[in-house]
Amino acid sequence: MSENCIFCQIVNDRLESRTVYEDELTLAFLDVNPLAPGHTVVIPKAHIERLEDLPTEQMGPLFEAVRRVTDKVQQAMKVDATTIGINNGRAAGQAVPHLHVHIIPRRADDGGGSLHSIVHSNGPLSLDEVQRLIQQVFGA
Repeated sequence: MSENCIFCQIVNDRLESRTVYEDELTLAFLDVNPLAPGHTVVIPKAHIERLEDLPTEQMGPLFEAVRRVTDKVQQAMKVDATTIGINNGRAAGQAVPHLHVHIIPRRADDGGGSLHSIVHSNGPLSLDEVQRLIQQVFGA
């Protein structure tokens, strides 16, 4: 637990939340600044800042909770679609440095876009160059 982390304070009942689901490793609660009714955040209870820091054995339970909560949120909000996303790091818009998965109920006429509408710069690199750089990191 991180003493200064808002989400850790929620996990430890030091801060109020509108919890919608909880199990041994995860907690899901309504976002206090929702983008749509039912906007929910799913977090690991352990203080983990970024996806790449999540231990392998916690990956399955976290995404099982995301799957379960997504289904229930869609039913409750009477929508047949959601946008699910992670802002992984400050530059990506991660406001709370604790891994969290957003589940945002969507409607065809809600005026929102796809994930492709978030960033509008492809940068100066070709797809071949990007592929080569990533494969180098993998050791390929």
